[in-house]
Parts: sequence; C-alpha cells; structure tokens
Amino acid sequence: MPLPKVLICGQAFNHSSGGGITLSNLFNGWKKDKIAVAATGHMLSDANSDICDTYYQLGEKEHKWIFPFNHLQQNFPSGVLKINKSTKNNNHPHKAGIRKKLVEGVFYPLLKYFGLSNNTSTITLSIEFRNWLNEFKPDILYVQVCEREGILFAQKLYSFLKIPMIVHNMDDWPSTISEKGLFKNYWNRKIDKEFRELLNKASLLLSISDAMATEYKNRYGKKFITFHNPINLEFWKQYQRVNYDLNSSPQILYAGRTGPGVDTSLKLIAKAVKLVNEQLNMEIKFVLQTQKKLSWFQEYNCVKHTPFIPYSELPKKFAEADFLILPYDFSKESINFIKYSMPTKGPEYMISGTPIIIFAPESTAIVKYAQECKWAKVITNNSYSELAKSIMFLIQNKSARETIALNAKKIGEKNHNSISVTNSFKEAIISLRK
Repeated sequence: MPLPKVLICGQAFNHSSGGGITLSNLFNGWKKDKIAVAATGHMLSDANSDICDTYYQLGEKEHKWIFPFNHLQQNFPSGVLKINKSTKNNNHPHKAGIRKKLVEGVFYPLLKYFGLSNNTSTITLSIEFRNWLNEFKPDILYVQVCEREGILFAQKLYSFLKIPMIVHNMDDWPSTISEKGLFKNYWNRKIDKEFRELLNKASLLLSISDAMATEYKNRYGKKFITFHNPINLEFWKQYQRVNYDLNSSPQILYAGRTGPGVDTSLKLIAKAVKLVNEQLNMEIKFVLQTQKKLSWFQEYNCVKHTPFIPYSELPKKFAEADFLILPYDFSKESINFIKYSMPTKGPEYMISGTPIIIFAPESTAIVKYAQECKWAKVITNNSYSELAKSIMFLIQNKSARETIALNAKKIGEKNHNSISVTNSFKEAIISLRK
C-alpha cells in the first residue's frame, strides 16, 4: 500500500532537539511530496530539509496574542517556507540578547506564575492556511503537543480536516504544566479535560516509553504504543568503540541541553569528578558539549566546555570519549516531568560502544530500562560521593567497562534499529487508512 500524505503539527524536523531528531528518524524514508509540517515560527528556526522540505509557518495571520502581549511579541510572516540544505529559515526574526533575556527570564515566568501563560495566545486557521491545507490534502494528521495552545489548535485542525489523527507524547508535560502559580488547580482541571478530549478524537496514540504507555493506560484509560528514537546502525557504527583501555586523561562526556531538570545534577557530576581526581591523583575531564556555559563552570578545573557540533560528527565524538553520562535532577518537579521519558541520545549512547553512566532518580523510565538490561552503570542516590565511588569503580575495572558497553551495543541493535522501528512506524500509520 502506498504511503499516505502526513501533516505534522507542533514539531519540525531538525538535528538540534530531541523531538526533531526523533521525528527525523521515525519518518526517515518517507517521500518528501507526502509529508509537510505546520508549526509556529520559533519552532522553524533550525528546521532542515533532510526528511521534509515543505513547511507552513504559522505566523501573524494564525498566531494571535491578546492585548497587551501582542505588542511584546515579535511577529512572524505566515505562509509556506521552502527550506533546503544550504539555507536557514530567514523568515525567523532573531531576538536581541537583552530582549531575549528579559522575555525568557522575566516575562514568561511572570505569565506562568499569574496563570496567564495558558491563555495569552491562540492559533487559528486563516483563509491562507485553509487554502494550503486543501491544496496539500493530507491523509493523516500527526501531532506533538506540550501546551494548551497546541491542544486547542490540534482540535481545530482535526475538525477542519476530518482525517485520522495521531497524538505522540514526548514527555509527561500534563503532570507539570500547571504545577505552580495562581489558579494552578483551575488550569490543571481545564487542561486535563481538553487533553482527554483530544485523546478521544485520536485514531492512534503513541508514547515515548513503555513506562509512559503503562501510566497513560491507567491515567487516561487509553492504549498507547511506544515509539522512541531509532538509530541508523550504519551511521552510528562508523567509529564504534572496541578498545576499553583508558586515555591518560580520561573524559566523561555529557552532550545535550542545560536548564531545568539537569543543571543541578551536572554540577554534582563536576564535584564527583573533582573528588575522584583528588583520591586517585588523576586528571579526568568532565566535558560538557552544550549550547552555553553554566555560571559555575569555571569553579572546577576538571570541567571543559565545548559547543555543539554537527550531528554528522556525533558518532566519532561519542566513541572517542571514555565514558558517556546521562543525568537527571532529583527534584520533585524534575521527576514529574521526566519520569516516563526516554532521552533521545540514549540509543545513540548505546550504539557508540562507550561505557554509559546514568545519574538519575530510581523511579525514571531510563533507570528502570538500564537496570533491567544492564546497559549502563546506574547511580540513583542524589550524592556526589556515591557517584564518585561508581566512577572510581569503573576507572579501576576494565572488565566492568567492557561488559556495560557490550550490553549497550546489543540492546541498541536489538531494540532501536531504525530499519525495524521505522517499518513498524510506517505500518502503524498505513493501518489508519484501511
């Protein structure tokens, strides 16, 4: 059966975010004339054309802000964008540094606290957007939502298109969207009701982990099928590590985002590495490949910061490290958000052949997965001294490093092979047309 036309809402294809990478790998091999994306301007700043080159930017004709916020937000032009490998989205206005800090550090937190963030803007179906939808004629609607605005827009799209809809959840954002601020109880009830209405309309529900699927079955009474980030074995095995001797100055690499849910644990890792260096008289480096430096980086001689590198260079970078680390914070808010998530780089770490360390709460899906299949050294105590002990153990035990790495490679090939995963993904979508 031929592939159906799919309209993706709420996430662009890119190599810089977990959602974008997962989307790219799941839809790899889809014909470009049968796939399109509709997303707001800020989502399209780093969009690429590897999988899809047709994007509709939901700009000023669709994305409406209420007064006075309409005077504070920058407007994006509406319409179709053609993105190719040699160009960026030039229709994306970049914020000035000071303005960006004020918006992200002051404006958005205040909106959230006063309960306004869930009602300051809406996305409508403009005449131009409706005409484009009628011209593209999608067969399937695939949506990722993580906020109220996205829920309501997905419902409008579904009502207009009247086609089967897929809802794919990346994180347990419904548990944290209104945890703080005034009117949190009101917004919790309202958003929960609206999200349940969206789930009731969907023909297929997808989760990011088996733990999420189990929880959502209990919470919403719905069956969710798990689709996580698959990996191209040929691409990731180019530089796969096979030698488990340590470099003279071993490196522990973290590659990913900074911010809520990870920053506290990153600092504890730095403290643990410092302690190991003191006790073993070594010069282990904790390398953070992140978009920006954190304020405490310079407090630790063992910490080295490197900027993001092209996605094509990650297999070599991961294989060259002596250890790869996956951290999560231990705060209640962090646990609620990431408890059922699976980090996109998890399978990428596995297939690299480099021993993996996980420093995260025991209740998280990633910890349970690693403990069950023994593909990482897991530390679930929120203690840098306990983490230091585990690092020292791995430093002094080559056989332990090798065992972890070999298990990880086997699990990565078995459970996350892009060929089998994308075939199953295609079959699930195609089945909606029968």
